[in-house]
Amino acid sequence: MGYLSRSAALLAIVVGTTALFAATAVADELVCNPTADYFLGAEDYGNAIAAHRRLLAANPADALAHYHLGFAYGMTGERSAELAEYHAAAALGLKQWDLELNLGRAELEAGELIEATRDFQQAVALDPRHPEGYFNLGLAYERRGMLALAGAAIRSSLALDPNQPDARNMLGLIDAEQGDYASAREIWTRLARSAPDFAPARKNLATLERIEAAKNPSSPEPRPFRTAFAAAPR
Repeated sequence: MGYLSRSAALLAIVVGTTALFAATAVADELVCNPTADYFLGAEDYGNAIAAHRRLLAANPADALAHYHLGFAYGMTGERSAELAEYHAAAALGLKQWDLELNLGRAELEAGELIEATRDFQQAVALDPRHPEGYFNLGLAYERRGMLALAGAAIRSSLALDPNQPDARNMLGLIDAEQGDYASAREIWTRLARSAPDFAPARKNLATLERIEAAKNPSSPEPRPFRTAFAAAPR
């Protein structure tokens, strides 16, 4: 089958139940300060930000505090501040898979695809047991048009956790983008049957049917597929 570019007729994948840029929770066993991290765990991000800023005023070299502050900023939508704190934590030598994952997510949202890819690769290298690392790596590859690598990363994620509708949906997208409509149809059909409440699979199948039915070259180009902001659970 011929290769189908991103600008050709493909579907708009609808978001699932989770969002790509909802950060993965920081590791519970790593506490920079009991009070500051209590606010973080309680999702009281305003107080978490204030408490971590006080910590860093006293000790600017606390890498973990920078990470936790960045996480809190991210959960309040302050993306520039989130990125700055993650970079500060990494520059101070903090090496955690979840730091790299959240840094990659923030960079992916900012359109920094090469940097995000590198961060996701590092997250997987630091701890390959987490399906969300491979999933987000697959997203980054797909955004860059590196479809073979994207498919391999998504399959690695599914090998760790087969029960990921978003990952199965993305695998169908990657196959469709490469022109393998038969495989995409099979993936989405099985997904629609096993997860009937997951709307993207049904919408993707409907779009695929419209694409295959558009035999007339003068017909308007169907709406293009796009990647979802659907990722790992928090």
